[in-house]
Amino acid sequence: MLGNRIRDLRKENDLTLRQLAACIEVSPGLLSQIENGATDPSLTTIRKLAAAFGTSLAEMFSDDAPPVHITRPGDRPQLSRSGGHLLYDRLTPGRGDLEVLIGRLAPGEATSDEPWGHASTECTLVVDGALTIEIGADTYTLTTGESVTFDSRTPHRYVNTGDGTAEFVVSVTPPNP
Repeated sequence: MLGNRIRDLRKENDLTLRQLAACIEVSPGLLSQIENGATDPSLTTIRKLAAAFGTSLAEMFSDDAPPVHITRPGDRPQLSRSGGHLLYDRLTPGRGDLEVLIGRLAPGEATSDEPWGHASTECTLVVDGALTIEIGADTYTLTTGESVTFDSRTPHRYVNTGDGTAEFVVSVTPPNP
């Protein structure tokens, strides 16, 4: 589904595979594999694609969402950060009003190299382990069962400073993970 969306946006913008690949600094072969569904793009690549198309991350996942959407473990679309240490499972369809993700972060890893902001409200619940959340100049450590809600325009990121994998649920409205 995402590969088809990327191909459609590329063609709407009258770009060849080579032109788009050069613009987002990936190989044309990788872009072709993504469009054909042979590989999943990293979250970093999806962000670069959204920027290249002048659209939001939510729009990258826009689809004809059914009125009832059910996901099951092992059968959910996944997003990962370059290097594969952060993995998100999408729980919501691309309706554009809400994004809910299950995230897993390996020890010592962060959701991004630097804190960044986006125009949304974000709520995160730690399901297992512990997460350190940097929001602006403040740092919060949450453990299993604790949550945080904040204006995500403030630059932020999640860091796993624990010894085990941290699992958490992130809700973002409007979507812009």
